[in-house]
Amino acid sequence: MDTLCGRHIVVTRPEAQAGHLCEAIAARGGVPVLFPLLAIAPASDPAELESIVGRLEGFDLAFFVSPNAVQHAMRFILARRRWPGSVQVATVGKGSERTLAEFGFDAVIAPESGFDSEAVIALPQFAPDQISGRRVVIFRGDGGRDLLATTLRARGAEVEYVTCYRRYCPELDAGPMIELARAGQLDAITLTSSEGVPNLVQLLGNNGLAAVREVPVLVPHSRIAAAAREAGFVRVIETGAGDAGLLQSLDALFAR
Repeated sequence: MDTLCGRHIVVTRPEAQAGHLCEAIAARGGVPVLFPLLAIAPASDPAELESIVGRLEGFDLAFFVSPNAVQHAMRFILARRRWPGSVQVATVGKGSERTLAEFGFDAVIAPESGFDSEAVIALPQFAPDQISGRRVVIFRGDGGRDLLATTLRARGAEVEYVTCYRRYCPELDAGPMIELARAGQLDAITLTSSEGVPNLVQLLGNNGLAAVREVPVLVPHSRIAAAAREAGFVRVIETGAGDAGLLQSLDALFAR
């Protein structure tokens, strides 16, 4: 299947999570252009992780916000102890489910569709009569949304955050991407994080943004779409969830 034959598609996921999408683009004949807008590193201070290791049994459920949360938390914890069988594991997004499976976790609470906090709090396991009185630990990066914790607390749960990684804007050369755009050979940009949008604007600079602003930008969530439009991108296309949604929309875009 060569639906993307010769098309240059920018992939902006963190490098460790970009492989699957890059491979799928290449399998369709496209040319993936890796431009990770977020770099990931361990938390500056591991005190929160160190504290939680000996207290895991005190929780009923552990929620991991992303594949990075799984990687950084599980590597730290499992190097020091076994995971207690009494603590259920939950997440959102197929990438996070795959990463948990790599650590041996198959019984994972996760929405079948949707990949945001709204999809999680709609699950029956998080209904007020199910979550009230339960203790939940949320493993996440620095910052992030508070909707999940706020909602669970309102439903009677006790919630604690553990910061296990940090995100920052990497030092990247946007020159080759800008030159592709000026030559009319930059065909699409995939944006998978609203936090990555200001990083892209910063790395492009005013002249670079002017060169790419009319390139189709594919985003899997309305929040990212709003951030992209606010940044000045003209052709913003909302897709289905995850890599599958991005690829389906890329196929449709270039089949015209």
